[in-house]
Amino acid sequence: MSNVEKVSIALTPEMATVVRQAVESGEYASSSEVVREALREWKLKRTLLQSDIDELRRLWVEGLESGRGVMQSVDAIKQEARKRLGKSKK
Repeated sequence: MSNVEKVSIALTPEMATVVRQAVESGEYASSSEVVREALREWKLKRTLLQSDIDELRRLWVEGLESGRGVMQSVDAIKQEARKRLGKSKK
């Protein structure tokens, strides 16, 4: 890695032990490699979460723009849902 920046981080004793064990077991070559992989996964998780948030916002706007609903109450919505699932309450 030719273009790296050194950063100092503080870990709890438990986290430091997990990092050391991952290196000692041969799973990773260095503590830095463990942290880099953890950061890549964290970045991916944030990207996916943001994507989910964007999709929910899009669906929310789509719902609002679709106009008023046809159901008059929450009970009517529940009844229709049960009907669609074949579990109509009598």
